[in-house]
Order: sequence, then C-alpha cells, then structure tokens
Amino acid sequence: MINFIATFYTLERGFFIPLLFQGEGRVRLKIMQKSEHIQTIIRTLPDNPGVYQYYDVDEKIIYVGKAKNLKKRVSSYFNKDQSENGKTQVLVKKIADIKFIIVDTELDALLLENNLIKKYQPRYNVLLKDDKTYPWICIKNELYPRVFSTRYLVKDGSHYFGPFASIKLMNTVLDLIKQLYKLRNCNLKLTDESIKANKFKVCLEYHIGNCKAPCIGKETEQEYDQTIADIKEIIKGNINTVARHLKVLLQQHIEKLEFEKAHIIKEKIDLLEKFQSKSTIVSPTISNVDVFSIATDEKTGYVNFLKVVNGAIIQGHTIEMIKKLDETPEELLTLAIAELRERFSSDAKEVIVPFVIETYFPGIEFTIPQRGDKKQLLELSERNVEYYKREKRKQESLVDPERHTKRILEQMKKDLRLQEEPRHIECFDNSNFQGAYPVAAMTVFKDAKPSKKDYRHFNIKTVEGPDDFASMEEVIYRRYKRVIEEKLDLPQLIVIDGGKGQLSSALESLDKLGLRGKIGIIGIAKKLEEIYFPNDSIPLYLDKRSETLKIIQQIRDEAHRFGITHHRSKRDKGTLKTELTDIEGISTITAQKLLSHFKSVKNIKEAKEAELAEIIGKAKGKMVFEKYHNV
Repeated sequence: MINFIATFYTLERGFFIPLLFQGEGRVRLKIMQKSEHIQTIIRTLPDNPGVYQYYDVDEKIIYVGKAKNLKKRVSSYFNKDQSENGKTQVLVKKIADIKFIIVDTELDALLLENNLIKKYQPRYNVLLKDDKTYPWICIKNELYPRVFSTRYLVKDGSHYFGPFASIKLMNTVLDLIKQLYKLRNCNLKLTDESIKANKFKVCLEYHIGNCKAPCIGKETEQEYDQTIADIKEIIKGNINTVARHLKVLLQQHIEKLEFEKAHIIKEKIDLLEKFQSKSTIVSPTISNVDVFSIATDEKTGYVNFLKVVNGAIIQGHTIEMIKKLDETPEELLTLAIAELRERFSSDAKEVIVPFVIETYFPGIEFTIPQRGDKKQLLELSERNVEYYKREKRKQESLVDPERHTKRILEQMKKDLRLQEEPRHIECFDNSNFQGAYPVAAMTVFKDAKPSKKDYRHFNIKTVEGPDDFASMEEVIYRRYKRVIEEKLDLPQLIVIDGGKGQLSSALESLDKLGLRGKIGIIGIAKKLEEIYFPNDSIPLYLDKRSETLKIIQQIRDEAHRFGITHHRSKRDKGTLKTELTDIEGISTITAQKLLSHFKSVKNIKEAKEAELAEIIGKAKGKMVFEKYHNV
C-alpha cells in the first residue's frame, strides 16, 4: 500500500516531480519520470548525422556515440528487440539524460566522437590503450631552419612530421638527413641584417664539415631552402622525388666539368638508393596508401596501421582497444582509422582494409585487395597485428597468469556454447591394434593446463574386436559411474576424440547415468578438426589460430600420446607372453632380459647359442636356441 506523506516538489531535468511516496513507490515514480524525459528527447531528435552523449544521474557522461541518423540510432537503444545484449541493457538503465551535437557529415561525427571519447573517457566507450607521447620531426619556423626531433608540438608556425611510433625509424631518417645535408644545429637567431652586419663567427661544426656556415653568408637562403624542401620530401617518404632532383644536379656538374661536386652528389644518390632498398617491400608503383588490419578477442580489438609511400613503409603502429559494449570489428576499425589517420596526419587517398567499411570518408577510396602487391601489404599488416596480439597475451600470462587463464576460459565458453567456464576438462581416446589389446586414455586439463596426476588408463573389458563406439561407451560409463559413487567433482567439459559416432556413444552412457545436460560434451574429428555438438549434425569449424581450438587439440593430442604409450606397453607384454614365455622353462623375467639386450624377438631368433647363454645362462640359452632352430 502506498502512503502519502507530503506534497513537496523538486526540479529534475526541467520537470517538477512530486515527492509523494515512501520507499518503493517513490522510486517507481522517479523511474517513470526519467523514462518520460528520455522519450520526450527521443521524439524531438533530428534525422541529421551527429554525436549523442548519454549522462547518468550525477550528470556525468557515460557514453558517446556517432550516428548517420540521430533519431534512429538513439531510439535503437531503447528498443527491446535491439537491446538484448547484457552490457547494453546495463548502459540503458543508467541513462538519465541525452544531449546531442549535429554535424554536416558522418565523417565529422566520427571525428567528433573520437575527440569527445579521448577528452571525457566515458565508462562504456571503447578505451584506446595508448598513452605514449610519440616523437615528431620538427622543421623550425625560422631563417635557415633547424631540423630535430621533439615530443612537444609548439604552435609557432613550425612544420611537424609524424608522430613516429618507432623511434628507431625516426632516428634512421634523421641520420640519413645528416649524411645527405649540412644543416646548422645552433640556436643563433639569424636574420638578414645580423648576417650582413657580421655579428656571428663560425663555430666548430663548420670547421669539421657539418655546417656550411649560413651565419656568415657562406650558404645562401635559396640554397638552404632547397635543402629543406628535399628534406621534407624525404620525411614524407618521397625518396624518388629527391633522387630525381639530385640526378639533375649531378648532370649539371658533369657538364660543367665540376667532377668533385658531381662525386659528392653521386654519393648522396647512392645513399638514398641504399636507404630505399632497405625499406621497399612491394612494388614502388604503390604511391601513397594507408593499410589497416584488425584482430579481436572477447574483450579487446587490436588495429595495425601501415603508411606506405612509393612501395616503402615509412610508418607503422598498432593500438589496443578495450571493448565496452561488444563492439563489432567494423565499428572498432572505423574508429581506429579516424584516430590513426588524424594522429599520423595521413593524407592518403587510398586505404587498404580487410572488409567493407560502411562509414563514408570524403575523398577516400577503400580497397579490399584480392591479389598482388596490395594483398601482400594487407597480409603483412595482418601478420603484424597477430604478432602484437600474441605478444600482449604472452606478457599478460607472465604478469597476470590468472587473468590470462580467465580470458582463455571465457573465450572457450563462448566458442563452445557452454553454460560455464571449462576450468576442468576431461578428454577420451581409444587405441587398439586390429582389435587386439584395446585400451583407452583419459587426459585432464585444469585452468587450461595439463593436470597429469589426474590422467587415467582404461583396459577395455566388455568389447571384443575393433569397436570404437562400444569401447567409448564403456569407458565413459565406467569413468562417470565412479565419479558419482566417489562424489568427485564433475568436469565442465568432456572432449571425445572422434566424430558423431563416438560422441553419440558417449552420450548414451551419460543418459544411463542421468548426466546429460549437466556436463558440456563435444567431439573433435581429426581430419578437418570439426567440432561436433550433441543433436547437431552440422559441425563447427573454429579458426585455425583460435586459442580454443589449440587447447582442444592439445588435450586431444595428449590423450592420443598417453593412450598409445599404454597400448604399446600392453602389446609388448602380450608379445612377451606369446613369443617367449611359451618356451618351457622361460619366465617373463627371463624373456625381458633377452628383449632388453637383443631389442627384438627377431634378433633373439638370429642369435647364436653362446650369445643367449651369456645373457640367461647355458641351460636356458640352449632351450631358446633349440626352440627357434628346430634342434
């Protein structure tokens, strides 16, 4: 029953809300008013592209998103049919207010979204894990500009190139510039007046040949500016442009018989060509291209960026993006393209990507290559992003092994449609030789690692002949009947080495024990590594690089190895019994001595009587020799 206690009012988001009820009644009214407020905003949203911002009750931004159509996009969050995702539902429950910004194009919305995310870092947005300050090459805005590296951008008209994700690459470019050109590195404030008034004196850099001394007029401003123009082309990756200019100069010096100057220019051309040969990885006909690729897992996306000019990679970088609302690879890649092109000041008109990008970027052509040099570039980028992903996982496993294990188990749960994480997995495999010596093996993984103390061997007792299905049924029944009787922990996943037939046999035993549905169970067929599920004739094919598949393969291979070892041991004992112990007077111990020395029954048959006697004595040696030589 609702009790009226007062008639006070409070102003919330422009609405007067009567505080009339106690406890649950009051909460319901506030929720209802919040819902009405949100619905009013949605009804008045425009159909334009723009950026929307969700606020919580504390007026804090919790999510920023972009949209081609603000009304449709924002409405979709509050449509039950489209908000089945658990994380999205949590976000929607926390939304207390919505604000939006209208822009001209979808690209403008993407860029604004990116900037707002970086500024406010909302809780439910993708997190760009990249807090490094990257270096730039600066060409200073001054007379006779200096060229140097810096991590700080000053808005003084200077030209900045970068940022460089690789300091080694940046230093390589700076070293090339230093070898090609003699630039000043002093802090003198040069002006035409001060140079003409002879206010400066040459320094050591001039005397050792590292500077042409523009401070005393030994190098003209025109000559220095041409050098700076060449340097800009080199930094941009346009090596061929600089080389062509140098070749023109070379020819001019040769025609004027200035062979010493020609030799210096020739050395510069050789240096440029050497630098380019180290960088070129595809056809130099690929002029100005950006390449992007992506790899994802349950919680993270990794995007690799390569900038290619004249067939040479001049920049490369990989970023990590933490998912918050199970964003798709297309959403993550779109955000990364906008972020990285802005960060690295890319003006490439062609962008190579692994799949279609729906967002419209004016003036940019997206290419999905199928073959040729561009395909090689995309594959190179994909190798880089996969390598980065593996390295991050290795680091994670060393620094925080529990978190690493948790991530793998969560991925397995999702891939294999399990109800809980498979912290305890048991795998079964059968072994026999033409129906003889049938055995089975069980291997156990706990927290995605082998637990060898829990491995078990089984001798098949009720099956005659080579019947894998019946053998599997027997072993599964025996194993889990004992687990129930001894009140041991059930595994979260059973892996059966085999296809639909072996899986069906295992299920029959689980049915008899009343365990069907209580344990996850799959079969894995060796030929194409198909994963079979109960009551599903269509197999699942996991990505060959999938961690889930690798864990399943590892436990399956362990079961095969463990089973084969036991099978061989049993077969060898059987061979001893039938071949040697049938000889009157020869025990199993004596037979083992012979096999240990001669390695095989064949060698024992071919041995001389004296050789046999040396190992097992004259009397027993004579018995064995006479047996195999019909004496």
